[in-house]
Amino acid sequence: MYKVLLIEDEDIMREGVKMSINWAKIDCRIVGEASDGEMAVSQIKTLSPDIVLLDINMPLLNGLEVLQRCQIEKQVFATIIISGYNDFEKAKQAIKYGVTDYLLKPLDHEELIQALHRCKESLLLKRQYQTFKEKIHEVSERELFVFKQTEAAVQPSKSIRALLALIEERYDEKISVQDIADELGRSKTYLNQKFKAITGYTFNDYLNRYRISQAILLLEKGEDKISTIALDVGFSNYRYFIDIFKKYTHILPSEFMQYAKNNNKSKVTKEF
Repeated sequence: MYKVLLIEDEDIMREGVKMSINWAKIDCRIVGEASDGEMAVSQIKTLSPDIVLLDINMPLLNGLEVLQRCQIEKQVFATIIISGYNDFEKAKQAIKYGVTDYLLKPLDHEELIQALHRCKESLLLKRQYQTFKEKIHEVSERELFVFKQTEAAVQPSKSIRALLALIEERYDEKISVQDIADELGRSKTYLNQKFKAITGYTFNDYLNRYRISQAILLLEKGEDKISTIALDVGFSNYRYFIDIFKKYTHILPSEFMQYAKNNNKSKVTKEF
């Protein structure tokens, strides 16, 4: 059952919303109420609601400030903004916080029920996106740590520094240990062994990890096709890119991109 938090400073309005709907019939229950913005933030933290009915105009903190505070603290819920006509501009601003619906006072109860159903769908997407994003960021942070640790460890080694610079500068091209071996007059076997001994990775594994970290940044922007991104980060074989991405992140690039797009759409200003 979906947990609903009702945030409205007018007592009569809150009671009207509570009594006008058969909440159990739509698989929802009201778990708490708040009459001002500070109380709202506290209740959201404490109760972890799935859906928040939020009045835009309240004492202490208005609806926008509540959403901003919760976004900073990474609270995940679906929101229905409740507003009077004179709050129209504020309500439009709330779109950037990913609200699901915007309803005018006095509330039409059938419209509210439909908005609640839309919130359920929105919540599913938000939570799936959050899960995927956490997985992706976990990979990104881990790889960034590996890169930084590696850079610190290889300072005494000119040849390994050259290999790392090659990866960073030309990861989007077809590169190999042989390129540096020829330049330094060293054997490919020697450099491969030394690279593995210092970094803990083979050259190709480290290169692929770096490429995937760059692909993650491009996928999150969602501006290009996955096949284009694969080429942009140095994978000439699209199928191989998919396999390597899944190996390191445990999800498909298409899955992450889809939820990134859904999240970005929720931030686009809508016309009311």
